[in-house]
Amino acid sequence: MSAIFNFQSLLTVILLLICTCAYLRAMAPSLLDKNKTGFLGIFWKCSRIGERKSPYVAVCCVIMALSILFSD
Repeated sequence: MSAIFNFQSLLTVILLLICTCAYLRAMAPSLLDKNKTGFLGIFWKCSRIGERKSPYVAVCCVIMALSILFSD
């Protein structure tokens, strides 16, 4: 089953995207800052979410990891 049809997998992919974009912006800000609009603007928006809501994103990552580890 793909991540589009499985809600837990979709949330995992979104969390990984947010964390990856926030990390990339911390390491090389010029990669994401030049594409603030259009299709590539999604990555800039994900990095902003990761930066501004980092405690909440971290808690969601821990909860998601625990749910993946202990799911049937």
